[in-house]
Amino acid sequence: MKRVFDVFFSLFGIITFSPFFIIISIIIKLTSKGPIFYKQKRVGLNCIDFNIFKFRTMRPNSDYLGLITVGDRDPRVTKIGYYLRKLKLDEFPQLFNVLFGQMSIVGPRPEVKKYVNHYSEEDLTVLQVKPGITDYASIKFRNENELLKGVIDVDKKYIEEIMPIKLSLNKKYISEKDTLKDLKIILKTFSSILKFNS
Repeated sequence: MKRVFDVFFSLFGIITFSPFFIIISIIIKLTSKGPIFYKQKRVGLNCIDFNIFKFRTMRPNSDYLGLITVGDRDPRVTKIGYYLRKLKLDEFPQLFNVLFGQMSIVGPRPEVKKYVNHYSEEDLTVLQVKPGITDYASIKFRNENELLKGVIDVDKKYIEEIMPIKLSLNKKYISEKDTLKDLKIILKTFSSILKFNS
């Protein structure tokens, strides 16, 4: 049932928003050097790595300066990238990850290997379901980059304070997941984006 849900919504999203995909792609190409899309290796279902797709919002090779953005005006983020991130439009290409079966619309956000290496045995249970585009943690930490603004050791703050809360919310989702719950999370996600940008 969940796979049918994912295929339907990913196809619907890709078809419906394809004109916006084209417009965004053109703007990215005209306003900054580098590719239109950004891909990054993340850890997925059963600890299998896959490439997650996003619209590129940062300057090329920014990963070498850190994997986490800090503050809403991280200098690595392009001008158009700032607005794509703020409206979560950079995440749209992940609809293809969903269509390809690597992700779900709703599920624990996939992490990079660097942070998964800090998971406890119990934490690894979140890798027994497909990662998703949105989840409880995405909603709660809608302003994560702002929470990390001014922090000297960003990795330490993330690993010791933010990641445990995210994992707790992921486990909560897994324990109660159903189609109706997924629909509620999708609606809450859109609501949080609108409230955050109002």
